[in-house]
Amino acid sequence: MTDAPPLETMRTDYDSRPFDVADLKPTWYEQLAAWIDEAREGGEPEPNAMVLATADPDGIPSSRTVLCKGVDADGIVFYTNYTSVKSHDLDRTRVASATFPWFAMHRQAQLAGRVVRVPEAQADAYWALRPRGAQLGAWASAQSTVVLGRNVLDHALDGVTRRFADTEEIPRPPHWGGWRIEPRTVEFWQGRHDRMHDRLRFDIDRDDDGWTVRRLAP
Repeated sequence: MTDAPPLETMRTDYDSRPFDVADLKPTWYEQLAAWIDEAREGGEPEPNAMVLATADPDGIPSSRTVLCKGVDADGIVFYTNYTSVKSHDLDRTRVASATFPWFAMHRQAQLAGRVVRVPEAQADAYWALRPRGAQLGAWASAQSTVVLGRNVLDHALDGVTRRFADTEEIPRPPHWGGWRIEPRTVEFWQGRHDRMHDRLRFDIDRDDDGWTVRRLAP
């Protein structure tokens, strides 16, 4: 037994300051970068973590948390194994959405759009920044495949560790690289009292590729 309240009564009333159009940066990517920086400064444990949602060709969705490794005018970037479930979904549908949840700050940002693979040179540059252990893990793991036990993974990691023992710079695996989401909508959500939250959304104008900001009901 537990004294914890039942799920039906669990609730936090947000007391954030007002958030209006005048508070936005000129562009969605500047605003997103600013909120990521504020989340980092505010002590969020993984300020660049985002929930990535994809769907297979039959429309069956799946989601997982990944780390955003780039934000600019072209979109947001993350890196992964190209043989993973997420990459298979992206290869087939070429669309995705992502949500950045900053719980302690009563904020979230959500975006959706088309996806493309990042250029090989860009993937190589990021790969070189990864810790050696993470590089070895990328070689060892056939991501999303079924394994019989943890010992299979440990054995695979031992094998690649020996393989690259005398290699100073481990090359990027051909099955590993980056994806860029090129958003068509980007929403910034700020929690407020009584569930009357502030929601501001950048929408792409399909006529001239400009952006329009709209306020949404909570």
